[in-house]
Amino acid sequence: MSFRTTSASRALLRTALALSAAGAALAAGAGAAQASQLPGADDVVGGTIQGLESGVAPVKHLQLDPLARTTVDPLTNGVGTQIADFKPVGTQTVTGPLTDGDSLSQLPLVGEVTNLLPG
Repeated sequence: MSFRTTSASRALLRTALALSAAGAALAAGAGAAQASQLPGADDVVGGTIQGLESGVAPVKHLQLDPLARTTVDPLTNGVGTQIADFKPVGTQTVTGPLTDGDSLSQLPLVGEVTNLLPG
């Protein structure tokens, strides 16, 4: 039995490996920081905010569609229609930012909400 890998599955595997490596690095750094001293109340709040910044920032800036800007991206296909003199409506209006390779912080409506998160 042989398995064939496509460029899409390789890209997905690379992304998963990068995320696991980043999580392991964050866990190792948190363990070393915790072992250094007993924290006070101000240290706990500051550490929580710093931990949130370093944990949330990569997620906010991660490309959402791993197939973006490739020839096999299914989101580049679209359907549109126009009725009478109204402005044309199509699915590419919604999927356009994803196929351009935007991250969560760059999306039209969601990006403004993610600016409230640290990082």
